Amino acid sequence: MRETPRPQGTVGSRAEPPQPRPDRALAHTAGATGSGTPHRSDGRPPHTPRGARQPGPDDRPGATPPAPGRSAVFWAILVLTLVTWQVLVDGPLARLDVRVSRALVDSVPRGLSELGADLGNMTVALPVLGCAMAYAFRRGHRLAALYAGLAMAAVPLLVIPLKEWTARPGPLEPWAEGYYPSGHTATAVVAYFGAAMLLGTRWAMPAAWVLTLATGTGLVLRGYHWPLDVAASLCLGVLILAVCATRMRQDSAD
Repeated sequence: MRETPRPQGTVGSRAEPPQPRPDRALAHTAGATGSGTPHRSDGRPPHTPRGARQPGPDDRPGATPPAPGRSAVFWAILVLTLVTWQVLVDGPLARLDVRVSRALVDSVPRGLSELGADLGNMTVALPVLGCAMAYAFRRGHRLAALYAGLAMAAVPLLVIPLKEWTARPGPLEPWAEGYYPSGHTATAVVAYFGAAMLLGTRWAMPAAWVLTLATGTGLVLRGYHWPLDVAASLCLGVLILAVCATRMRQDSAD
């Protein structure tokens, strides 16, 4: 865009300041068709992040599935690897986990911790995800609903082999094995955050955080799982959701 020519000064005279052009001011107003208009003449959206966003599952402009970032995925892999190694070799982190658990178990009324732990039951978490999948399917987001269902199907496929491999006993049942990682926590993470991604509303993601943290806290306080069992499942859930949300984003961009 060329500037308005500045009048040349002469000897013995003072240069006049540039005078505004009436049509230049109008050119920058919304919808103007002058040479200074910021709107694209070919009808394409401007090259801004907001103009390039795809609508989310609820068809709100600018809303996209909140996928975990690369840093979250990196830390999830790192923590999951470290914790699994410590559990396998009964390292100092695993021994600290035992002491922390003994200090926390039954520190609140059992009815309250039981209520939180029950949020990770299949009979509670799966209907929540199922309703969100039905909502997304009805709104035409069939692939997003499919990916959320596949993410939930991946939970037992990953959790069960880890349980058999680590064979960790439980806090209240040392004679039993298969407590690491927590299947209830992984179920809660994928179900509640998967439902939040499908719904795409402002309250859905905070609600998923509350329900998931309540599940993990209840499991530890009730003595159903060690704290590291819950931490490992949180990391595992982040990895599953990262793949799910990435696929949702790719399909919404196509």
